[in-house]
Amino acid sequence: MFDRREFPSGLQLVPHKAAALERAIFEAPAPTLATVALEQGNGREARPTVSAGDRVRVGTLIGRAMDEGTVAVHASIAGIVRAIEVRETASRAGQGLCIVIENDGSDQNEPGLEMVEWDSLSPEMLVDRIRAAGIAGLGGAAFPTAAKLAAASRRPATHLVLNGAECEPWICCDDALMRERAADVVLGGQVMLRASGAARCTIAVEDDKPEAIAALESALAAAADPRLELRLLGATYPAGAERQLLAVVTGTEIPHDAYPTDVGLLCQNVGTAAAVASLVRTGMPATRRVVTVTGSGVGRPGNVEARYGTPIADLVAACGGYRSDPRRLIAGGSMTGRALPCDAVPVTQAVNCIIAATAEDLSPPRREMPCIRCGDCAGVCPAGLLPQSLLRAAGADDAELLETFGLADCIECGCCDYVCPSQIPLTARFRSARAARALRLDEQRRAAEARERYARHERRLAEAAAAEREAFEAARRRARGGPE
Repeated sequence: MFDRREFPSGLQLVPHKAAALERAIFEAPAPTLATVALEQGNGREARPTVSAGDRVRVGTLIGRAMDEGTVAVHASIAGIVRAIEVRETASRAGQGLCIVIENDGSDQNEPGLEMVEWDSLSPEMLVDRIRAAGIAGLGGAAFPTAAKLAAASRRPATHLVLNGAECEPWICCDDALMRERAADVVLGGQVMLRASGAARCTIAVEDDKPEAIAALESALAAAADPRLELRLLGATYPAGAERQLLAVVTGTEIPHDAYPTDVGLLCQNVGTAAAVASLVRTGMPATRRVVTVTGSGVGRPGNVEARYGTPIADLVAACGGYRSDPRRLIAGGSMTGRALPCDAVPVTQAVNCIIAATAEDLSPPRREMPCIRCGDCAGVCPAGLLPQSLLRAAGADDAELLETFGLADCIECGCCDYVCPSQIPLTARFRSARAARALRLDEQRRAAEARERYARHERRLAEAAAAEREAFEAARRRARGGPE
């Protein structure tokens, strides 16, 4: 089904994807040394379950999830744990605790891994298997998949949407995956329908991916499952933003203070669906993903299946090495990606693309100028915000105005930056304001908890004093021979 109503705002961007899609997905060599981050991209670290000197196999649990917000982490190679230490990662924090494994070359799997009879398991048991496998969202946010499925089943969800829009320039790992593994995307959708309790599943894909669309249509025909459908979207950035995508596909707007599962909706990336399918087919937990390696600084761009913990340098080498010294190495797309300090940073579930950008890929630096109130930023904002007003509120550190103008609804897509004639880094300002807001809310929460603890302490003291007085009065009455 084709629908052009979806994005009245947003941007039409040059995709820069053709070069990386010229060849099929290929597997990168297993790294000699895997640096597996215990924080796979969503800001929450798992707790190590191994120590230096331990022997591990592919699929061995090396990091235990401590709550629903963390994902279990597994060894991606077989070998010896050489260190557990803080190293550079692709996370926004820049560094994190990692488990360094030296490859012994055996590539032995953890014993006991076998296919999952998913259609005979209860939804709760299926969610538990996905949780134990450590699968996180492969669209870039790396939020634990099991947590979203569990939340959806509690509501319950009615509609599952698989996000195959992949609207950001340069990134094409999902396009390649849908072309070559469409059956896995469909199977993953069926598994997640059972796990979430949703009644229907829509696979949403931009209409500029004809090969992927044809492959999905064929896979859907083979599955013959009436609960699954394909929806085509116009190729507009950021068509893949979760709330905007769900509003287009389902017609339901998600309130700013709610999650999709609160209104019966669930969104998962197509790569996540394929990872779920791999789990039920093989029993192997999350140990690898497809990464786009591209940019003018790469010898031969492509989509590489890489094990978690593989250094970015190894992926670049697998794609022909550096063609020239890149000016910037970016994890993610050109709009929302993060600049990396070096190519020793390891692959995690959140790393969907590496851009080795040269001068021809980057806009020339220009001096920031004052806002001229042109309104271009408001015209392209997919969340319907007024970035120029948010900018003034952020500059004044006015928490009330930031709340009024919807800072919490900013999806940090970078559209406002792209069109700003004054070259103001609006997204960075809003990100800083959100961090300050989160810190302020955390301080308020801790202050409220401290007040409550003090109030409970005062109540206990008062109750103890009252009991002591009562005991004293009772003892005095007894001493006088009166009634207690």
